[in-house]
Amino acid sequence: MSITVPAPDPALAVGLDVPLTVLDLDGTRLPNELLDPHLTDIDESALTNLYVDMVRVRRLDTEAFALTRQGHLVLWPPLLGQEAAQVGPARALGEQDWVFGSYREHGFALLRGADMSEFARIWKAYAHSGWDPQEIRMAPSQIIIGAQTLHGVGYAMAAKMDGSDDVALTTFGDGATSEGDVSEALVWASTFQAPVVFLCQNNQYAISEPVALQSGVPLALRPTGFGIPSMRVDGNDVLAMHAAARIAFDRARSGGGPTFIEAVTYRRGPHTTTDDPKRYRDRAEEEAWIAKDPLDRVERALERMGANMEAVRAEAKIRADQLAKEFRAACEHAEPPLADAIFDQVYAQPTRRLERQRLEHQAFVNSIEATA
Repeated sequence: MSITVPAPDPALAVGLDVPLTVLDLDGTRLPNELLDPHLTDIDESALTNLYVDMVRVRRLDTEAFALTRQGHLVLWPPLLGQEAAQVGPARALGEQDWVFGSYREHGFALLRGADMSEFARIWKAYAHSGWDPQEIRMAPSQIIIGAQTLHGVGYAMAAKMDGSDDVALTTFGDGATSEGDVSEALVWASTFQAPVVFLCQNNQYAISEPVALQSGVPLALRPTGFGIPSMRVDGNDVLAMHAAARIAFDRARSGGGPTFIEAVTYRRGPHTTTDDPKRYRDRAEEEAWIAKDPLDRVERALERMGANMEAVRAEAKIRADQLAKEFRAACEHAEPPLADAIFDQVYAQPTRRLERQRLEHQAFVNSIEATA
């Protein structure tokens, strides 16, 4: 028996030449036959809500960056510039859907309702997870590159077998597409027509490696080789991202199988707070992407709709500052766990081996204290 892997099929992908966009840089609403039918309910109020969400996400990000520099957090992977790529899809999710993300999905965590005190404990290295995954239906942040795509597909396959209409959204960066886990996830998703949406936030760099060196073809073309339809979307356009996600979720929920979305965006900050992007990219490139700022674009669109921008900005600032205040307080007052907490929550019921290890650990701690 032989297995023939089909070649990438451009007919399965849209936006390969020009990413799908509905908001021009000056806020002009551009017609789009594919996306427009999925944005009919987006009026001034709905767009304002998306704007406020993005302002809050950005404020959380800048506050966390400052907290890291001030020694209150151990590490932070900034998302500055990627707010639209996260807020658009996050607001298209159903309450029952699940998110399987990487370590940069702060926008998803915030909008899914993660508790800020628990969220702070993750980045203080006080907790492996932080929030309750079952409560907000978002798996813990995945550090292993691309591994969460397999988790998302596995959940989606189970949901299909159970007959539920849950959809799994798995998000990752452009660098993850070079990992075998992502290819395996695409195989399983395609074979079992799993209700999963792959969201690749192509922020142009896998740490310091530009995407052009990672792939000779648009990332959105790759999944078509697995028979998975894809959309290449302007990731700095929150409306385009919202509509694309709605299309993908509707397809998955109605039995149409997986969809791949490539959000073409840009990470304006460093990879993490230990990185220095000035060593591998120039200022001109950064300024070119600043001109495509996702928040500025929505502000201009709201102005064109006649919104009272002074009031909108004021409301957004109040809510963003309150969020930052709560997050700072949570970081400053978080207490480290007891040393033997590592033995908790390993299994639903502790095993004899685990109990023995706990006793051995306690004996070791006692011996240290006795000699101090």
